[in-house]
Amino acid sequence: MLTPLTPIDFKRRARKLYPGKTAIIDGLSSWTYEEFDRRTWQLTNGLQNLGFGSGDHIAVMLPNIHEMIECFYGIGQMGAIMVPLNVRLAEDEVHYILEHSDASALIVDSEYSHMIHRIRPRLTQIRTIIQVASGFSSELQALDYEELLQRSSDAAFEPAIDENQPITINYTSGTTSRPKGVILTHRNNYINAADFLFHLKVTHEDVYLHTLPMFHANGWGGVWALTAVGATQVCLRKMEPVTTLNLFVEHKVTLACGAPTVLNMLINAPGAEQVKMDWHPRMATAGSPPPAAVIDRVQQLFGMEVIHVYGLTEVSPFITYCEWRNEFSLLPSDQQARIKARQGVEMLFNGETKVVKQDGSDVEWNGTDIGEIVTRGNVVMEGYYKQPEETAKAIRNGWFYSGDLAVVHPDGYIEIVDRSKDVIISGGENVSSVEVEGMLYQHPDILEVGVVAIPDQKWGEVPKAFVVLKPGKVLDESALREWCRERMTHFKVPKAFEFVDALPRTATGKLQKYVLRDKEWKDRPKFVN
Repeated sequence: MLTPLTPIDFKRRARKLYPGKTAIIDGLSSWTYEEFDRRTWQLTNGLQNLGFGSGDHIAVMLPNIHEMIECFYGIGQMGAIMVPLNVRLAEDEVHYILEHSDASALIVDSEYSHMIHRIRPRLTQIRTIIQVASGFSSELQALDYEELLQRSSDAAFEPAIDENQPITINYTSGTTSRPKGVILTHRNNYINAADFLFHLKVTHEDVYLHTLPMFHANGWGGVWALTAVGATQVCLRKMEPVTTLNLFVEHKVTLACGAPTVLNMLINAPGAEQVKMDWHPRMATAGSPPPAAVIDRVQQLFGMEVIHVYGLTEVSPFITYCEWRNEFSLLPSDQQARIKARQGVEMLFNGETKVVKQDGSDVEWNGTDIGEIVTRGNVVMEGYYKQPEETAKAIRNGWFYSGDLAVVHPDGYIEIVDRSKDVIISGGENVSSVEVEGMLYQHPDILEVGVVAIPDQKWGEVPKAFVVLKPGKVLDESALREWCRERMTHFKVPKAFEFVDALPRTATGKLQKYVLRDKEWKDRPKFVN
């Protein structure tokens, strides 16, 4: 007998087995699994009373609050499709996604109401707006979220779900162009949740802190996986490092996820050295290649176990993780951190992942031959919404092409060397911007760094480093260049350094190298690389 694989079923199990257990903590309030389940059905019935149902697209613009978790289930269990919106996008980008996604309803936090109020006259398809009142002033004419729930029935029904129907359309973070809508199915999300559970070792005893935006690839699948086992989820409206560390201690948080920039923020937070976590929480990191120096510092300072995972929104998002082996633990801590910086091996449930040359053949497992990471299987998206040409570029001959260039070490562990567009070709030599950044992160005075190609009359391209110094630190270009020369091959040493106050990043912490690169190449007719 076959039943559809849907993450919606995880909530049924949690209510059955853990009805009185704390499901969600949000500030001073908390909800049991029974209460959480009732609220999701109130949302479902409330939306249906407004005329929405299976197949409708419902956009959600909320931070990491309990209502966001309710939306994933309340929308999905009636067969509708949730469109999570990046709350940090500019006005024109929000307008673009709302129009492109064909959303007919919007659930929005009052913090962002002024933006929605301004663009509302230009929204051609949104017919209902529901607002979560979170203490921010608002002139937006909208239904109140809590009032909608309170006047709606909590009666549950058996949802008619096809596992291959979409449950979310997740718009990419747009590091290079307009965001693309990634169509993810119930089956995609179910399988990814299984990988999340197994490889991050999640149990009902876990307390999870939402440091990662839930709008990003459905919180990497955490909103589904944590519910599946009856774990407790702690909401975090804004990722502020001191507050985050305080919540770790207050709630004895055992698991969190975040981009490497989040790890970097935590270790550089005021008072970080006084924070003690003797229960050794796990921290999964992904989003960009993590510098080994940052991993080492997180583990040494907080006693965290860093688990490096890898993927993209287009694959739900997990496909590999850095599986830890006993022999690795015998190595010095800095060598352990270098291994943890690798993307690792394919996960158990998602399918096959490998690194291939341009002709499609596998690269040698020698740690030097470079190819592109490709994958196929249960977590690959259905495609980009209303963009068949882009879908055809990404999925070829049954394989999803990631755009990430990598090597495979003799033990089978994959390690990214760069994005294909970020490799610097200097005088015929390939320079990995990730490698150069990783070295610069070892400098004691550097907080953040981004390396891109700049034009050079002799070599075509050369590396340039944009550097953010730690507060109170002073460093001049000549001293930094000399420091690099002592540690890098000469053609990898940045030929220019620029000290900046901040680096451009997406809402999920990915460095937007194209912003740095465009400034350097804007007067050139074309890129060399």
